[in-house]
Amino acid sequence: MSSDLAQKMREIREAETSGRAEFAQLIGFNKKTVESIEQAGRAPKGEMLEAICKQWPKYTLWLMTGQTNEACGQISPNIERARSALKKTGTDTD
Repeated sequence: MSSDLAQKMREIREAETSGRAEFAQLIGFNKKTVESIEQAGRAPKGEMLEAICKQWPKYTLWLMTGQTNEACGQISPNIERARSALKKTGTDTD
């Protein structure tokens, strides 16, 4: 499970920021801490999970359970990337 949370954290970072420094700044943690979690595949502590969920509430359900509920606004980074790609091509459904 720990590597699963680390991987999910990385996916959110890659979808929402330009890199670890920006991600760390937005959630109020040190870049080295983020780097260490991602590279070691260890679970982020509760305080970090809370900060990520506060910064990007749309990923809370997915981050904690692996599930999504688009009707409730709970998505995954993959869904966000797909939406962004569709907007760039002008084929989005919004």
